[in-house]
Amino acid sequence: MNVLVTRPEAAPILASAPLPQPSRVARLRPYAANILPPLLLTLLFFLAWEALCSGPGSNLPPPSQVWAESSELILRPFYIRGGLDRGLGLHLFASLERVALGFVLAAIAGIALGLLIGTSDFAMKGLDPIFQVLRTVPPLAWLPLSLAAFREATPSAIFVIFITAIWPIIINTAVGVRNVPQDYRNVAAVIQLRGPAFFWRIVLPAAAPYIFTGLRIGIGLAWLAIIAAEMLIGGVGIGFFIWDAWNSSHLSDIFVALFYVGITGFVLDRIVSALGQLATRGTQSS
Repeated sequence: MNVLVTRPEAAPILASAPLPQPSRVARLRPYAANILPPLLLTLLFFLAWEALCSGPGSNLPPPSQVWAESSELILRPFYIRGGLDRGLGLHLFASLERVALGFVLAAIAGIALGLLIGTSDFAMKGLDPIFQVLRTVPPLAWLPLSLAAFREATPSAIFVIFITAIWPIIINTAVGVRNVPQDYRNVAAVIQLRGPAFFWRIVLPAAAPYIFTGLRIGIGLAWLAIIAAEMLIGGVGIGFFIWDAWNSSHLSDIFVALFYVGITGFVLDRIVSALGQLATRGTQSS
């Protein structure tokens, strides 16, 4: 007896409809949501500034007058005419050079001292009270002593940067070391990880978010201090430029310089924040 076996027909394959592609407006909407609010607020700020400072009784120049009187500083930031008559960009680079050197020295010394205080109870009890007293001294109060010691403007300014930036680095590094999870210490004890290897593989990675928080605070304080210090030591630098513009009654130049100062401080903070996120693999909040 022959049995006829029939194969079921293959079910038809339904072609899925293509997903609708977002329009160009939809793709640009997230960018517009982030860009438009600051642009609108900035526009309102300039309009309010123009309205408030355009009257006959105003002592400050409106934005239109700032552009008319100081457009060369904006369009040609690197001109040199001899002596101290140079573009604002060159003054800015001179200040950045001082800040970079003083901040790097403060970072090296601050992290080293923070590690010492965080790991040694004796150092904590001996040094922490001294540091807590010294960090409350205003930065410019150190300037006369630094001028007396170094006899030159640039080393004195670098010392002011160093003494200003070092305290948050020390404190945050020490806090980070003391907050290393006990589980990490237990693992290090089990695998007999001691000495420099313990610091490099356990302590520093765990304390890195705290360290970079201290570095961000330090770079902000350093940038604030160099502006004030350069107003007193003279020579070249963005702080000296602002003070010289005041003495020359060039208020428009001061507004332009303040814009440069604010943008540069923001960029410095973003750079340190990006380095922190890179070093901690995104564990540090920006």
